[in-house]
This record gives sequence, structure tokens and C-alpha cells, in this order.
Amino acid sequence: MPLGDRLRFARERSGLTQSEVSLRTEVGESSLSEFESGRREPSLGQLETLAKAYHRPWTWFVESTPVESAPLVLWRHKPTSGASEVEAHFLELCHAFRRLEILEKEPEGPGLLMVLRKADKWTYSDAIDLARRVRNSLALGDRPGPSLLRVLEEVWKLKIFHLDFEPEGTAASHFSDEIGGSILLNRRSVRWRRNHDLAHELFHLLTWKAFHCDGQAPTEDEWRHEEKLATSFAAALLLPEEPFRAAIAEHSHGGRIDVDALHDVARSFDVSVESAIWRLHILFKGPDESDDTRRLIEKAKALKSTLSLRQDSPAPEFPARYEALAWRALRSGRLSVGAFSRTMNLPRARVLRLLGEDEWNGEEIPIPSP
Repeated sequence: MPLGDRLRFARERSGLTQSEVSLRTEVGESSLSEFESGRREPSLGQLETLAKAYHRPWTWFVESTPVESAPLVLWRHKPTSGASEVEAHFLELCHAFRRLEILEKEPEGPGLLMVLRKADKWTYSDAIDLARRVRNSLALGDRPGPSLLRVLEEVWKLKIFHLDFEPEGTAASHFSDEIGGSILLNRRSVRWRRNHDLAHELFHLLTWKAFHCDGQAPTEDEWRHEEKLATSFAAALLLPEEPFRAAIAEHSHGGRIDVDALHDVARSFDVSVESAIWRLHILFKGPDESDDTRRLIEKAKALKSTLSLRQDSPAPEFPARYEALAWRALRSGRLSVGAFSRTMNLPRARVLRLLGEDEWNGEEIPIPSP
């Protein structure tokens, strides 16, 4: 595909108009039109600027390989605006992560517990059983919430990124044989909401080849069924039945539990009070939806005095393993200072200053014999 066609393809895939690109890059609209029509070519500096705006390496624009088809990114609720650009940024980060793994010869993890059961054969019991298997396989214990992100990144080597987008109550996932499993969470959400989103999207990765083996987006009915299964999986993973029942029994009296106590239970599992109430409803009342449960959720969410005491923690800019691989590649010389600054979104001057302060000389530490 000619350079001009690649420029137009990348812009459209990012969901940007020529006017929006011009405002962001200070490259004139008339120049953009000429670049895309092939009447003239951008300078190297202009190409690098446009590549950054489109979330692609500049080398992609001068390759002779065929342009890829649109990769499937599954959204719980796709943003009404800016979704294409968020997807492009997310996939750019995933590819950068994979390049770092290859560059540093990162050992592969044990692999996801991917289930190949046909999509139409899945039941809520299957989703709950899968949650139990995941919890046991990863040794997540009775309260997986606080450690789930770290374990998925380090053991299963998932690529989990946090970006800003609307609406807050949504997340996305993507799987490919080239990249592996990746999840996108909303940086604006509180930690316990992110925990639920992480568990929810994990179900989609584990069942990707059962529900999306053809790489096509599901129909509305198919997606509704899959989302309900993912919600059941997330609840069973983050709020295991026996520990949750024990916590409810400890905080209840006379067959009732007050809202403050329920907040305490939710906090101990590092989930939202909404998740705790729905889990309570499912375990004690059954799977049918309940207007009473919804009303209780609204009352519980309105209890600002308890919510304000709960300590949140900000989402990381990059996954810890991503940062570690980038620094290792920089110190070994396999990643240039310029490439590192782009990978970590750091000014080149700051990278040089940090390198100057780094006293590690690559000396290896001997491991004593037993």
C-alpha cells in the first residue's frame, strides 16, 4: 500500500479527521490532504509527528507488508466518542510491550486457562467453575482482589494498561496469537471498580477462542449472554462463596446486615459495595434480578460517610513488568535512549539524568549453593 494510503488508513482507524490531526500536530490540512493523495510526501519529522498522533511506529508507514484487518477489541460499553483513538493507543501499547518481551527474550508464562467449550454450551455454573479453577491455579486465596492485577501480569504475563476514556464504568479486552492476552482499564475508576473490570475482562480472554474464534464481533444477543457469564465469573472470582458467606455471617445479626457492615465486607474483599450486594443477592436469593436489590445498591452508594473513608490508590501509568523490561533493555543497550523515552513517555533529558544517577554496573549477584 502506498504511503499516502497508509496515512489515510491510519488516520481513519484512529477516528480522526484531517482538521483534528492538524490541530494536534500543527501540520496544515492542505499538507495532510496532499500527503494522503500522494501528491507529495511528508518529511521524516512530519512523518514521525503523524505516526505519534496515529499511535503507530513511523516505520509502519514505509513498510511494504499488507495493511492488517481491524483487530477485534471487545468493549463492555463502547465509548460514544473517541473509541477508535483509544483502541489505537491501547493496541500501540500492547505491541510495544510485545516488542520489549521479544527484545529481552522474556520467558513465556504458563499460558491462560483458555476454555474451548462451544459458546452456546456455556452456563452460569460453567462460569463459576472456571472462576474456582483460576483462583486455585493462581493461588489467589480467599480474597483475590488485592493481588489479582499483580498475579495476572507476572504469572500469566497479561498486558494490562490503564487509559482515560468515557464512560467510567467500562473496560475492554483483546487477544491475538501475536500479542497474547491484553486488558484495558479506565484510569479514572477507583481501584475496587478496576478490580471488578479486570476480573470481568479476564473471562473474555479465557473464553476468547470459544466465543470469538472467527475474529468477528458478536451479535447483540450473543454479547448479552457472554456479558452475563463474565459478570458471574467476576463475582465468583473476587467474592468466593465460602469466604464471602463467612464474612456476611460475621457482620450480620438476626438474619440482617446493615449498610455500614456491608461496606466493611466489600472493603475487605477490595470490591465495590455494588458487587457485594449483587453477590449477596445471588447467593441468598437466586439469579433472578430484583428491584429491591437495585434500591439497596442506590442507598448503599449514597452512604458517603463510609465511602469517603475508603482509601483508593491511583492506577499505574504503565505495568510494572513493562517498565522493568524497558529499563533492562536500556541498560543493556538493546534500546536506545530515544526509543526508551518514547516507550516510557519520558523527556529525553530526564532519561539521561536518570542514567547518570544509575550506579548499577551490571555486576551479577551469585546465588549461594544450598
